[in-house]
Amino acid sequence: MAQCVQSVQELIPDSFVPCVAALCSDEAERLTRLNHLSFAELLKPFSRLTSEVHMRDPNNQLHIIKNLKIAVSNIVTQPPQPGAIRKLLSDVVSGSQPAEGLVANVITAGDYDLNISATTPWFESYRETFLQSMPASDHEFLNHYLACMLVASSSEADPVEQFSKLSQEQHRIQHNSDYSYPKWFIPNTLKYYVLLHDVSAGDEQRAESIYEEMKQKYGTQGCYLLKINSRTSNRASDEQIPDPWSQYLQKNSIQNQESYEDGPCTVTSNKNSDSNLLSLDGLDNEVKDGLPNNFRAHPLQLDPSSDPSNSIDGPDHVKSASSLHETKKANTGIIHGACLTLTDHDRIRQFIQEFTFRGLLPHIEKTIRQLNDQLISRKGLSRSLFSATKKWFSGSKVPEKSINELKNTSGLLYPPEAPELQIRKMADLCFLVQHYDLAYSCYHTAKKDFLNDQAMLYAAGALEMAAVSAFLQPGAPRPYPAHYMDTAIQTYRDICKNIVLAERCVLLSAEILKSQSKYSEAAALLIRLTSEDSDLRSALLLEQAAHCFINMKSPMVRKYAFHMILAGHRFSKAGQKKHALRCYCQAMQVYKGKGWSLAEDHINFTIGRQSYTLRQLDNAVSAFRHILINESKQSAAQQGAFLREYLYVYKNVSQLSPDGPLPQLPLPYINSSATRVFFGHDRRPADGEKQAATHVSLDQEYDYESSQQWRELEEQVVALVNKGVIPSSFHPTQYCLNSYSDNSRFPLAVVEEPITVEVAFRNPLKVPLLLTDLSLLWKFQPKDFSGKNNEDVKELVTSEPEMIGTEVISEFLINSEESKVARLKLFPHHIGELHVLGVVYNLGTIQGSMTVDGIGALPGCHTGKHSLSMSVRGRQDLEIQGPRLNNTKEEKTSIKYGPDRRLDPIITEEMPLLEVFFIHFPTGLLCGEIRKAYVEFVNVSKCPLTGLKVVCKRPEFFTFGGNTAVLTPLSPSASENCSAYKTVVTDSTSVCTALTSSASSTDFGIGTGSHPEVIPVPLPDTVLLPGASVQLPMWLRGPDEEGVHEINFLFYYEGVKTQSKVRHRILRHTAVICTSRSLNVRATVCRSNSLEDEEGRGGNMLVFVDVENINTSEAGVKEFHIVQVSSSSKHWKLQKSVNLSENKDAKLGSREKGKFCFKAIRCKEKEVATQSSEKYTFADIIFGNEQIVSSASPCADFFYRSLSSELRKSQAQPSVHTEKQSIEDAVRLIQKCSEVDLNVVILWKAYVVEDSKQLILEGQHHVILHTIGKEAFSYPQKQEPPEMELLKFFRPENTTVSSRPSVEQLSNLIKTSLHYPESFNHPFHQKSLCVVPVTLLLSNCSKADVDVIVDLRHKTTSPESLEIHGSFTWLGQTQYKLQLKSEEIHSLQLKACFVHTGVYNLGTFRVFAKLSDQVTVFETSQQNSMPALIIINNV
Repeated sequence: MAQCVQSVQELIPDSFVPCVAALCSDEAERLTRLNHLSFAELLKPFSRLTSEVHMRDPNNQLHIIKNLKIAVSNIVTQPPQPGAIRKLLSDVVSGSQPAEGLVANVITAGDYDLNISATTPWFESYRETFLQSMPASDHEFLNHYLACMLVASSSEADPVEQFSKLSQEQHRIQHNSDYSYPKWFIPNTLKYYVLLHDVSAGDEQRAESIYEEMKQKYGTQGCYLLKINSRTSNRASDEQIPDPWSQYLQKNSIQNQESYEDGPCTVTSNKNSDSNLLSLDGLDNEVKDGLPNNFRAHPLQLDPSSDPSNSIDGPDHVKSASSLHETKKANTGIIHGACLTLTDHDRIRQFIQEFTFRGLLPHIEKTIRQLNDQLISRKGLSRSLFSATKKWFSGSKVPEKSINELKNTSGLLYPPEAPELQIRKMADLCFLVQHYDLAYSCYHTAKKDFLNDQAMLYAAGALEMAAVSAFLQPGAPRPYPAHYMDTAIQTYRDICKNIVLAERCVLLSAEILKSQSKYSEAAALLIRLTSEDSDLRSALLLEQAAHCFINMKSPMVRKYAFHMILAGHRFSKAGQKKHALRCYCQAMQVYKGKGWSLAEDHINFTIGRQSYTLRQLDNAVSAFRHILINESKQSAAQQGAFLREYLYVYKNVSQLSPDGPLPQLPLPYINSSATRVFFGHDRRPADGEKQAATHVSLDQEYDYESSQQWRELEEQVVALVNKGVIPSSFHPTQYCLNSYSDNSRFPLAVVEEPITVEVAFRNPLKVPLLLTDLSLLWKFQPKDFSGKNNEDVKELVTSEPEMIGTEVISEFLINSEESKVARLKLFPHHIGELHVLGVVYNLGTIQGSMTVDGIGALPGCHTGKHSLSMSVRGRQDLEIQGPRLNNTKEEKTSIKYGPDRRLDPIITEEMPLLEVFFIHFPTGLLCGEIRKAYVEFVNVSKCPLTGLKVVCKRPEFFTFGGNTAVLTPLSPSASENCSAYKTVVTDSTSVCTALTSSASSTDFGIGTGSHPEVIPVPLPDTVLLPGASVQLPMWLRGPDEEGVHEINFLFYYEGVKTQSKVRHRILRHTAVICTSRSLNVRATVCRSNSLEDEEGRGGNMLVFVDVENINTSEAGVKEFHIVQVSSSSKHWKLQKSVNLSENKDAKLGSREKGKFCFKAIRCKEKEVATQSSEKYTFADIIFGNEQIVSSASPCADFFYRSLSSELRKSQAQPSVHTEKQSIEDAVRLIQKCSEVDLNVVILWKAYVVEDSKQLILEGQHHVILHTIGKEAFSYPQKQEPPEMELLKFFRPENTTVSSRPSVEQLSNLIKTSLHYPESFNHPFHQKSLCVVPVTLLLSNCSKADVDVIVDLRHKTTSPESLEIHGSFTWLGQTQYKLQLKSEEIHSLQLKACFVHTGVYNLGTFRVFAKLSDQVTVFETSQQNSMPALIIINNV
């Protein structure tokens, strides 16, 4: 139980006090009424004695009474009505609320920290009023009148006569059988005569003389002169007199039922006003023992016109609710005791002392003695005699009954003079004067007697008081007999059906148990008495039980919370809304955040409802909001009910302040960080063959790698435009901002271009939500960025559509538990600073949405078919937390977040806007296939654009044609077989011989610049005017690798007039091309051993080309025709085709391979330009009747592009630096000999059958030959991963790489050729030695002087080599030393000598070479490529 102001030792004596009746004459009543008080009320603040009182017990022992209090009340001849008592108790509880600024106790239990009000003043008020308003009962005498004050005024005509009248009246009320109420303790009630004298108005002499007369008649002990009203009421304002009455008058005591009208018995008005209560209760007037328990309805509803929060102050009498309310309103400003001075207060206090000392206590003492004597006189009789006497005394008493019968009744009723009742009377008197030892023994005796007689009501009363007396005995000789109380409660409740008395037992016993810290037993007791018949009682007892659980040594927090909820529920049923709300709020502390979501929902729902009823709308909204925003586990129907309730409450709140700020709505959830902002128009859909550039859109997922690629492309083009340096002010263009983009700067938007904000909504409920009139909330600050000072900058809010247009989505449906994005647009019409604050919408739910089963059953969101059941207008803010900062030490050690400005764009002035369309753009190509498409550039803005460039990581994929019109073929007609190449018809005579032409790489936009990937778009006038469009041809070549290729184009353009904020704009396009395999080309070049050619100079080479058709039949390709092979080089050209077979046809079916051999020669001097020039010689060898001009577009474009990409790859490989520069030069010269820069272009046609039509596709492959003897490929080779090796650990002693040239490089330094007869006839029988002349030609392939040593000696290392050349010998000089100038040819005449016939290999000599100007000699034997075989015949 909660803490109380009084201890239980103070509470019980104060609850059971001697009762005194007051009977006043009309004149006396009038005197007290001058103070707005009745006589009983006048005495109430002074009814406690200030000093100890002494009296003697029957054994003549002195007994001390401390803090004695008496209860004086006006005589009321009607028992209080049960309904009136209930109304009074309800008012008392509702009038007592926790103080506003009350500091609650913080109780820490386990991991709970609870704020709990330690005291419950409403319960104490209830208990006090309940105990005071107990109707007097026949089985006990505690609240029976012991004495009666007869009060008359000194101003009356004959006061003594008035006293005798009052005395007769009292006698009539007590002894006349018409009056069953009030109850009197003993027949000879003490009468005390009080003469009231008005000091300010009356005659003091007369009063004194009357008082003397009274003393004569009634004795000095039995009368008193009380002087009051020492001052007149109109002087009330002069001095401030304390008002001790107000605290008592606020508690409407049922004991003081009386009326303002004259006469002691005018209670009929109350009876009438309560007659309706009687009919409700189903009672009649004969019911005396307490309240029945068969209430069918709560009899007293709260009066709607009265505010229960105000405390009820008014006179102590019961009226109907409305009259009580009027009285209350009238009484709020009344001052009580206005005519009394402090002296009068002392006089009243003195009067009470005198009455108690002289009158009441001697009377009680005498009565106790009398009762004691009666009992002692009977003690001598035997038990049987005593019982016989009892039977004689009790008269016609029912015989003993069986237990079953007794259970249905409260047992017999004793007549008033029954000896058992005398014992009880004595016990009660002793109890009232705090003589608890004697009281206990009497109660104990009476209890036995009553139980023997099966008088259960009497027995229960005796048990109850015996237990209390035992507890209050000084020195505690015996423990508190709790089982007495339990029996009493059970008897009252179950046998006597008297719940009021049972409740008194429980209240007393629980308080006693609490004082002994037996909280568990107290809680069980309190809970036992909760029942359906009284919600208010049940609520209060449950609340006290909850406090018992929390006050235990180890607090039971969850039990506390559970019982608080039960108490709140019962308070709610009893109409005590404020207490109900308080209980639920206190319990909420326990359930909150513990994952008990259903319990939390229930509590929040109830708090919301109660708050709404009490018009605490903000609290109601907050509670309902909690239900909705927690991840609810409720059913769909329940969630729908919660939502409707919430909307209803919200609507009422918003109606109270229609012009106030829009409220924040809790639903749907918004994932702020997932908000995306897109600047620009939506992409146009594809129109037939016209396909718009993909650019950026909200439908694309963010990909870090691709965003980095776009950034690099933009940086490349910006660097080129700014002379190779990226300016410091450059930031990559961001059209779509999301949580991954860099949002630390204010984004730039262009005026008149829409801004789309994508908001991510999520509906956590199982019911669909319908948002209507959904739009963005923003504020805008117009600014002039041109530099003029705009002083009067004003903030504009949503009401200016001419500044910013706002798109409104009329209906947006989010199905149950669905996540959905809404794209909301703004249209800026003015430059300045825009801030998107949030979204504004009407939140509602669909009528009858509960019946919808499943998510898909709901119609689409823009149909307008939904009928809103109810909706409220509100907003949600978009607040995005920036990235966590982690740069400085301070930022790393603390948690700081940077700004996120994606919702705060700066609107800048107009800029050009480009749209790009691709026409006939293919999606699938063969590797190397050439296709012609068109690209259209449209300026859709109001500003001209210029400086259009395109940048692409794969420049070899496309070309716009050459720089000059001559090189670019005219646009062909739309015929299917029409070639994309520039072609010339040739006659058949020129087949297999080369047709040459030349072109410069600078003509095709591939310069020696550092940005080969940036290609200017050849606009006709370099400017595209507003609204203008240009169509340009664009040739595409399928990449050499098969598969799906994503090729990114970035179009860069600028405005004609420069602008401070935006320098350039970009447009992105991603082309997706799927390539399938076509041809695989590999080529090698080797030196021709024949040294003579048409020009008589050395330097012929053979080029071998292998072409394989690796196409799979999926693409529908029937066959490939090799139509032309062209070469392109600065120094070499193909001269003719060395076709080994006579077959001229160059067709390749599926998986076929063809081999071609060509002779290549050096270009003539006049054809070879200087090294610095970029002129290439093109030579075409044709296999058909049509020459493709390989030096024109697009053949040359793609050749140059593939060449430049090869160069880029080779430049990327790091070169090794050595210490000795001279050695490096030597190596370079030697390497140069084996290098050749011959490039071969294979042009082909493919015949494809598609939809029963034959198409001719064409394409080209490039092979770039660098080194003699090394195979080159048309497609990049896959690197085989090296096999795993063991790790070798070694110390790197010499880190320099050996700079000796390789064998292959040296073997290409000198070219050797032997001239001799293939067979030689010699008559060996005539001459045994055969001498054959042999010419050795040595050719220097390098541009430097070379020293050569020719060694003819055999150096055989193996027997095999002996067999090959047999036993022939070189005659003459065995070693020659020569020097060969640059590219010089030298011939040596040698002789070979043979002794047998046979086949001999003459290639046994070895050649050593070194560069003349090198000190270090690199000598290695020249390996002959083929054996030189000679046949010696005998003739």
